[in-house]
Amino acid sequence: MKFSLTRPVKVVMLGAGGTGGHIAPHLYRLLYALDRPVRFIISDGDVVEEKNLVRQNFIHGDIGENKAQVLAERYSAVFGLETEYIPDFIEDETRLKELLKPEEWHSGPYNQEVITEMVILIGAVDNNKSRQLCHRVFKQAKELIYIDSGNGEHTGQVVCGIRRANRTYYKSVGDLYPDMLEETDKFPTELSCAEASVSAPQSMAANITAATIVVDMIYNILALGDSSVRQATFATTKVHVRPTVLVRKKKK
Repeated sequence: MKFSLTRPVKVVMLGAGGTGGHIAPHLYRLLYALDRPVRFIISDGDVVEEKNLVRQNFIHGDIGENKAQVLAERYSAVFGLETEYIPDFIEDETRLKELLKPEEWHSGPYNQEVITEMVILIGAVDNNKSRQLCHRVFKQAKELIYIDSGNGEHTGQVVCGIRRANRTYYKSVGDLYPDMLEETDKFPTELSCAEASVSAPQSMAANITAATIVVDMIYNILALGDSSVRQATFATTKVHVRPTVLVRKKKK
């Protein structure tokens, strides 16, 4: 699928932990290199804890600080981009829709040409209820690129869903993995202290691999203007990544 190389871009990332923390520095670098208006908004309501230092992209001095704020302030300053973050969990459909609403830009000799932002939603969350929220908003969007990353200790998947002109061209994670749509867990703010302290095992390698795939997908879309990879699964113990690629039929 082809993408514009000139449209303004807005990227919204939900989650600034294991995977999101590794996505952030590389995505800021990519956006900095683009010759067009860009925005990167990071949302997470969690704070950095000492246990996060093992596999997440934080240092000891970050402990006690909001994760989204740490990443946004650190890397936006390095690359001279605007600092934008939301120190909350996005758990409301209306709020997410408003956050993803594309702004309009006017160009041309008399500002008669209206160009809307290309919006990319990154799901770097660790619960299916947040994925269900993103899935619902994706299915209602006129145009949206939704890249979801999920992983366990050594394996995972990244899915790129694409809607354009009220039509789904690439299915989202909820369509490809319908078990994620089952009501089996809670939003982060709904968890008790005991529940919040228990998380599925993940490894630094799995988080970094997932983050790399997400950045690869966005690089193809924004820097190359062409993307054929719908999803990718990986296994870090075998150093293996398997993409699912859209095969274009040759014209006769």
